[in-house]
Amino acid sequence: MLLTYLPVDQTLDAILHFLLVWYYCTLTIRESILVVNGSRIKGWWRLHHFIATGLTGVLILWHDGESYQLFRKQFMLYSAYSGFVQFLQYNYQQGCLYRLRALGERHNMDITIDGFHSWMWRGLKFLLPFLIFGYTWQLYNAYTLYKIAVQFQGVEWQVPAAAFIFFLLFAGNSLTTAKIVHHKLNLKGLILRKLQ
Repeated sequence: MLLTYLPVDQTLDAILHFLLVWYYCTLTIRESILVVNGSRIKGWWRLHHFIATGLTGVLILWHDGESYQLFRKQFMLYSAYSGFVQFLQYNYQQGCLYRLRALGERHNMDITIDGFHSWMWRGLKFLLPFLIFGYTWQLYNAYTLYKIAVQFQGVEWQVPAAAFIFFLLFAGNSLTTAKIVHHKLNLKGLILRKLQ
């Protein structure tokens, strides 16, 4: 968030883009290890992190021109918001794992959750508006980049590429989240019927 108020500095922007590439690369490696060890992470989320790595690679190659400056502040704010949402997701996951360990249903070394309990719905309902807003922001990023690509003749190739990737992320995230929520609502209904 502070980066948006700092003077425009190519070095700081390059550091941020490099850190984003590093973050998504390490995340994809970690998830690949988890899958080998039995994690059942949805295929889209793994693909999402590969695509996000590609997006950050495109952004790191985008030179500091007029089109970049038009998108810079929006991207910095989006990056800060995305980090905030990742923090919320981490806390939700940790809270679920802590409660399951306290109930004796998980071991101390478990780092992912399979299945769904009715009490998890409350935390997920809190998280969903933040996720939906973030997905909408991805669509807005795609739209902004598309407008920049149309507005400027001979715009850098990174602009339409980033627009397409942001749209792809929006569509994949929205559809996968809707599918998961639908599935969890069906599970919640099954649990409630069994309790009656």
